[in-house]
Amino acid sequence: MKEILDKYADVLVNFALNNCTGVRPGEVVLLQVPECAKPLLVSLRRAVLKAGAHPLVQFLPDDFTREFFELANDAQLDFFPGKYLKGRVEQVDHSVAIVAETNKHELDGIPPEKLMRRQKALKPYLDWRDEKETAGNYTWTLGIYGTEAMAREVGLSLDAYWEQIIQACYLDEDDPVKKWRELTKEIERVKHALDELRIEKLHVEAPDTDLWVQLGPKRKWLGGSGRNIPSFEVFISPDWRGTEGHIQFTEPLYAYGQRIERVFLRFEKGLVVEARAEKGEAMLKEMLKAENANKVGEFSLTDARLSRITKFMGETLYDENVGGPQGNTHLAVGKAYKDSYAGDPAQLTDEDWAAMGFNESVVHTDIVATSPRTVTAILPDGSEQVIYANGRFTV
Repeated sequence: MKEILDKYADVLVNFALNNCTGVRPGEVVLLQVPECAKPLLVSLRRAVLKAGAHPLVQFLPDDFTREFFELANDAQLDFFPGKYLKGRVEQVDHSVAIVAETNKHELDGIPPEKLMRRQKALKPYLDWRDEKETAGNYTWTLGIYGTEAMAREVGLSLDAYWEQIIQACYLDEDDPVKKWRELTKEIERVKHALDELRIEKLHVEAPDTDLWVQLGPKRKWLGGSGRNIPSFEVFISPDWRGTEGHIQFTEPLYAYGQRIERVFLRFEKGLVVEARAEKGEAMLKEMLKAENANKVGEFSLTDARLSRITKFMGETLYDENVGGPQGNTHLAVGKAYKDSYAGDPAQLTDEDWAAMGFNESVVHTDIVATSPRTVTAILPDGSEQVIYANGRFTV
């Protein structure tokens, strides 16, 4: 296992960060790792040190979150340690965050409004990180470390769960970083082909789905940036005002420590006007109450030929990148990605972003559908072109 974890750390530190070029000597790298993933932390710190960079470690205790929400009063929920978090943002050049859980249901029964209140309180910290990233001075990546609880939740053995991680991250290869560089070239090709079409709208057709997404001016497709490992998706932040129709999601969603199943959303004039879920509907609706959380921030497609993920993993990082027979489509409600702007995002004001329909929210929640679908692009001359069918890009 040590060899696998060292390869994993190599991909995260020496490929994913710095926009797929790896860390440089003298840079500061924050490692945010749960207690149960300590073996991966050891490999990550070793990789950072060998690269000549400086590791900062945030070691997160297991089973530690629930009591806060049980005991915290309103003032504690709203508390924002601004000086501390501002200093962290100023100090850190890159961060690696690892998702690992010993209890997938730790927050079951916690009132959703408490969870969203705490999320809202921390928004200035997220904004500071975004500003530094937009200026080109900060990058991040995300990975997972499989545990018995995570595997059990989705009906897999721990070995089978880790097999998905190993395959998805190319850790079964002698040189995983080389494989990721090859994959990135193909994602770049697809992105370029989509940008060349100058798509105005997308029409998504699938079972219980008839959705229109207006891309808006000055947009570019994203993907292959190293922000997540693994990441096979090609995505864009559209003009939220042009979303119309409905979509049925197929994959369960874990949000704020709770499981939400069979989400259905209907949009009118860019706003969610109907939201249903077979399980966890109260959490879904509370999440959508957050400011601008009822608007689309991202539209994404994953080509089944690129992704080696074939199982439901119960973690958004993997489930939004699943391949299988039909690849996947996912929407994120909430915050848009400013690097989807086809220009220098550092030059724009908040008013500029709003005028172009880039959504701003404390929430960014990806919801996934793996049903068979066709995605048709409406081009500037009014013609139509299928860009995605049978789980594959056709460009």
